[in-house]
Amino acid sequence: MTGARRLFQSALFYVLLIHLGAMSLTWNLIAAVLYPFLSRERGVVVGRAAISSVYRGFWTSAQWCGLMRIDYKALDVLDRDAGLIIAANHPSMLDALLIVARVPRGICIMRASLMRNPFLGAGSRLARYIRNDPPRGMIRSCVANLKAGGQLVLFPEGTRTIHPPINPFRPGITLIAQMAQVPIQTVLIESASPYLGKGWPIWRTPEFPVVIRARLGQRFAPEADHQGLLKRLEAYFAAELRA
Repeated sequence: MTGARRLFQSALFYVLLIHLGAMSLTWNLIAAVLYPFLSRERGVVVGRAAISSVYRGFWTSAQWCGLMRIDYKALDVLDRDAGLIIAANHPSMLDALLIVARVPRGICIMRASLMRNPFLGAGSRLARYIRNDPPRGMIRSCVANLKAGGQLVLFPEGTRTIHPPINPFRPGITLIAQMAQVPIQTVLIESASPYLGKGWPIWRTPEFPVVIRARLGQRFAPEADHQGLLKRLEAYFAAELRA
């Protein structure tokens, strides 16, 4: 019976992944058509809301099927804040999907190559997600978005966690906060599952259910000593995740 249950869960898992891919591709085709006809302001609202809806549907379906248990409603209160950096640790490939699902106005920094991806590119351009190159242009775009009241989702590790509890932080997040004069809200993502961590291929099934919790941590005000703040931010994440 255990083997049959595992086989059934694996089949559901692949159906969910195909469904997510199909929804992403469909939305990106629609976004490509809408892009020339929507103003920047309207495109931002429609684009970000649609991406959030697709991801929230994925998480809801995964929980309904019994494949995942997700506790992330604590993030809902962030939607009311304007001009905010949301900083999270990065244990898995799904972290951005997790946060954006509950924070519809949040945007991410994306690799330039992903902006040309058929599953992500057109929707990201409509929502005005930020390219990661060139670096100075990226920082200017981040600051402009935050000063306009936007929300920016950042992963200070720069890549998925390799050495738990957290990788050394890369510079940039506290400099952006200081330049835009906005706070940094920490989000701690916790899971016992290594699913989609560094080196885990997307087609490899995990043990079910995958349990993930996202909780709010401390909020840090911007400081002129942004390098010192970066060290304190890293130390805070390390201490919280060890606990």
